[in-house]
Amino acid sequence: MDRAPLVLLIMGSDTDLPVMQEAADILRMFDVPYEMRISSAHRSPARTAALASEAAGKGVRIIIAGAGMAAHLAGVVASKTILPVIGVPMPGGSLNGVDALYSTVQMPGGIPVATMAIGKAGAKNAGLFAVQILALSEPHLSELLMHYRDDMDKEMEKKDADLQTR
Repeated sequence: MDRAPLVLLIMGSDTDLPVMQEAADILRMFDVPYEMRISSAHRSPARTAALASEAAGKGVRIIIAGAGMAAHLAGVVASKTILPVIGVPMPGGSLNGVDALYSTVQMPGGIPVATMAIGKAGAKNAGLFAVQILALSEPHLSELLMHYRDDMDKEMEKKDADLQTR
């Protein structure tokens, strides 16, 4: 995107891309500029700290961080910035993402992370939540969100009508 990113998407590994792509797709749908990066809280801690601490100075307003297992990427990112951080636990591993959920949601008091569901639904909701936050200061996004919700309602009505004709 040509405009400065408002949202920074960070994932712990390239294997997280299919999930985090859901957040990117939502941001693209709402024409919200974003940047997507790979950085690990444990394998590249200095890089992760720099991405988080420098984001606000680059115009980023929200960070979405997704990682699997007990990687704790969102918590490390949140500790290095005052920007809102939205965590997306990745599915997989021996605990099917429950470990990632716990490491994301169980933040100590003082360093908040908004935590979404495990996997693609969580990443999609992270994108939507970022748009909702941005809509507080960008009214055109509020209007687009209302249309998005109306479209979902119409889709459900159509599916119900189709069901009734079977």
